[in-house]
Amino acid sequence: MKTRSLLFTVAGACFAATGLAYAGPAMPEMAGMAQDAPAAAPVAAPKLQAAMRSLWHGHVVATRDYAMAVHAHDEAKAKAAADAVVANAKQIANAVGGFYGKPAGEQTLQLLAGHWGGVKALTDASAAHDTAAAQKAMADLNTNVTAIAKFFSGANPNLPESAVQGLFAGHVAHHASQIQQIMSGDSKGEQETWTAMQAHMNTIADALAGGIAKQFPDKAS
Repeated sequence: MKTRSLLFTVAGACFAATGLAYAGPAMPEMAGMAQDAPAAAPVAAPKLQAAMRSLWHGHVVATRDYAMAVHAHDEAKAKAAADAVVANAKQIANAVGGFYGKPAGEQTLQLLAGHWGGVKALTDASAAHDTAAAQKAMADLNTNVTAIAKFFSGANPNLPESAVQGLFAGHVAHHASQIQQIMSGDSKGEQETWTAMQAHMNTIADALAGGIAKQFPDKAS
């Protein structure tokens, strides 16, 4: 529950900073507030928001597929899923580069490569019950979160570093929970995490899209 509360808090902070109202699936804490919540504000760039949601959702689909394939000892499916993660990262990087230029797109790809490297290492270590390797993977992921937050906040004044760091820290926490649940065979717990994870990817996508739309009002649609 602490992780979910963190996600709710940092999501609110990031949306307040970008001026974008959250319009995605309700997170658990939001469900009981639905009747009292005000109407969602119009989305500044609906096409950009939809594209960002699709791209970030693709990331968690592929990483989840990888973890499940590793747990099932299916090397062919694991390789296909890993390739899908990389292809998706390139698409996200290209989307960022479309607004900030090729060097920014290349830096985004490097950061996403670091993120995937940590997730893959954590998955492999968890499957092998290698505690030391899992701890190193988490440390690397946390370092990468800080780098991602610095990059996006540095590129866009509408994305505060602390808020972006909180959003991606929550994302890493979801990865960690999901991987542990898959490896332990906790299908019920994994389904709950997967539902929250998908909603959180919309939160990240909407925050980034909102910040970009505010920074490039004539370019984002």
